[in-house]
Amino acid sequence: MPDVSPTQKWPSRIWIARHGQSSGNVARDRAEAAGESLIDTLHRDVDTPLSALGEAQSAALGRWFGALPPAQQPNRVLCSPYLRARSTAELLMREAGADIAELEPVVDERLREKEFGITDRLTARGIRERYPDLAAQRAAVGKFYFRPPGGESWCDVILRLRSVIDTLTRDYRGDRLLIVTHQVVVNCLRYLFERLDEARVLDLDRAADVPNCSITSYAFDPSAGRQGKLVLDLVNFVSPLEEAGTPLTTAADQPASAKP
Repeated sequence: MPDVSPTQKWPSRIWIARHGQSSGNVARDRAEAAGESLIDTLHRDVDTPLSALGEAQSAALGRWFGALPPAQQPNRVLCSPYLRARSTAELLMREAGADIAELEPVVDERLREKEFGITDRLTARGIRERYPDLAAQRAAVGKFYFRPPGGESWCDVILRLRSVIDTLTRDYRGDRLLIVTHQVVVNCLRYLFERLDEARVLDLDRAADVPNCSITSYAFDPSAGRQGKLVLDLVNFVSPLEEAGTPLTTAADQPASAKP
């Protein structure tokens, strides 16, 4: 364990990265643009791979991490078990080189994508056509609390992430931690770290999708609060991709109808 104050319970730094563009993002965009009801993909969501662009995005982010001074680079890595997140972490670490490439990423199922249940693989049009009652229920309840049959609400995602917070304060005190995950999880972690409420986190979601391979990060500030706390310092940071000339993508993982 790094040498930290006995009162410090948090990692020294946390970077939260959304995975690179996936073939599912591409298929969803194509289906929505064509006005189709079903997203044409052969993979389970958990097995959806990165697109060629997603691989390039992951590599560009890895080179940015590799250019940081060694004492400012991640020394621990957590990632979602979904293929697109694991591949992002692996490519990123390989391109970063040196010490980062030697790290062993810890796969944590609690960081998985929000589960969409019976609405999985459906476009906004498909949901309205096949499940008009569900569409009406969601409009009445709101996306934060609405749970599609067999799926999760945002509250469900937040509930599983609360135990992740316990793990961070128990096992990663003082570490420089990189987390590779998914769009909804990025926003739900922000909800927890920044102590947001329903209105504020949904305002973030409405304002913009989380770009693929963007970074949202926190640094521990010992002077904040009674015993120090994590302070937000980067939000949807995409300069590593821009500097590498790698195209940015912001495709949502969830149906457009789920965006109020």
